[in-house]
Amino acid sequence: MTKGRPPIYLASQSPRRRELLRQINVRFETLLVRSDRIRGGDEVEEIQREGEAPADYVVRVTREKARVGAVRVRERGLAPGLVLAADTEVVIDAEALGKPRDAAAAAGMLMRLSGRSHEVLSAVAVATSETAIDLRLTRSVVTMKTIELAELRQYVASGEPLDKAGAYAIQGLGALFVTRLEGSYSAVMGLPLYETAELLRRHGFELP
Repeated sequence: MTKGRPPIYLASQSPRRRELLRQINVRFETLLVRSDRIRGGDEVEEIQREGEAPADYVVRVTREKARVGAVRVRERGLAPGLVLAADTEVVIDAEALGKPRDAAAAAGMLMRLSGRSHEVLSAVAVATSETAIDLRLTRSVVTMKTIELAELRQYVASGEPLDKAGAYAIQGLGALFVTRLEGSYSAVMGLPLYETAELLRRHGFELP
């Protein structure tokens, strides 16, 4: 880590978040924080609870990822630093879609998004301990064209939607469906960079 700056620990395995952090010259170490749809152990429960608003869900998951990351730092005896965690969800009809479990689920999500606007909620948190967690939540609105059936099939067959929230990647082939974006491109991609930089500076990390 750079001398004079606290180490950054990224509590995420997302290649897109790693790419975005490198874009703003943040050096970090990756922590394994398991996310699952089953509660228990050290896993983060990533499923919207009954009656839970999408924004509350995204905030809860992000906060829990940051907390679990801080636990990892303590348990492993790593140098004290900042744990960075994030979560991004595509929301339509008050439902956070999550990531598709298979090609059929991806096609279903894309059909729901086709020809409509949807919200993308992206939260980022910095934890200095298991209880000291600072968090920001962003909202963006994405409008999609009406997707033709042949286009949908080709896109799903490409494999790109299968590990993406809402079954599309705005930084990939999914950009061909986006007609309008109101908000943050990096947030839709997976990490709101303005808010991330703001949090890091607030906690003693000066960006190069």
